[in-house]
Amino acid sequence: MNELLATTPKGLYCEAGDFFVDPQQAVDRAVVTHAHTDHARWGCRRYLAAEPSEHLLRMRMNEDAEFQFLPYGESITIRGVNVSFHPAGHMLGSAQVRLEHRGKVAVVTGDYKLGTDPTCEPWEPIRCDLLVTESTFGLPVYRWDPESTTFALINQWWRETRDEARCCVLYGYAVGKSQRLIAGLDPSIGPIYTHGAVEKGTEAYRRTGVSLPPTTYVGSVQGKHDYRGAMVVAVPSAHGTPWMRRFGGVRTAMASGWMAVRGARRRRSVDRGFVLSDHVDWPSLLQAVQLCDPEMVWVTHGYTAAVARYLQENGRAARVIDSRGRGETDEDAAAAAMDQEDSS
Repeated sequence: MNELLATTPKGLYCEAGDFFVDPQQAVDRAVVTHAHTDHARWGCRRYLAAEPSEHLLRMRMNEDAEFQFLPYGESITIRGVNVSFHPAGHMLGSAQVRLEHRGKVAVVTGDYKLGTDPTCEPWEPIRCDLLVTESTFGLPVYRWDPESTTFALINQWWRETRDEARCCVLYGYAVGKSQRLIAGLDPSIGPIYTHGAVEKGTEAYRRTGVSLPPTTYVGSVQGKHDYRGAMVVAVPSAHGTPWMRRFGGVRTAMASGWMAVRGARRRRSVDRGFVLSDHVDWPSLLQAVQLCDPEMVWVTHGYTAAVARYLQENGRAARVIDSRGRGETDEDAAAAAMDQEDSS
């Protein structure tokens, strides 16, 4: 499989096609799985990605870059390598990259999840010889409830906070997680407001055709405003800053897969923690490997050693590959590692 993919200091490299998949540094040709900055590196000369990610990538990348976008399932040949994108279910435009050359198939998942999400196409299994999978939450402790269960809890918390005449502030990753949160909120409870970083991603989602409840950008509100009963979707870095003062009495919550482990909410100093991740949990990761049925699994991004060891013990060829990324954010990953130590 070395002619298809190799690990290099710059990231996964396809020598036959002379391009990188989710490069870790600026390169000439980048094939990217999705628009998060730990996968779509700024400064590359040319980008190839799935069509639904166009608005997000153009929003985040350098203006002089060249872009090419392919619909899901459509292939392009690069120096004899057939390249196609297939839904990954992680966020809008997220894709698995399928590479085929001389009868061999490799699939790079990027970040992915199984299950439902109204803001993006669902993950689909792809049979392959080599599967490169993330393992951000690759431990048995990470098991997600159905999305409907989690959003019922979030909306219940919002109603209770509204009845206390307070404002809700719900934290999530600016692009991807926040839009999924907005999609799951019940707008009959009250108005929904967005932080500036969240608003940019939300606009890109709407331009791509994703239906979301009405929202108001906080920065567009003039003068003093009564936010009691409202929901504000914001980025975690806003917590505890002067920006929060405008909302008066608030209840805060974090939506993240890291909320599944003891101590995560306390470390974030928030009132509530909701377990909602855009990555595969432990059973979904194992299910994905089974459905793709590769001869070899390369494990990256997260609890790599644990996943590789489990697969090997269960008869699947697997190995860890080096990667700098950890998933949702480096800060969240570090917090999760400490939380895991507490729960052991």
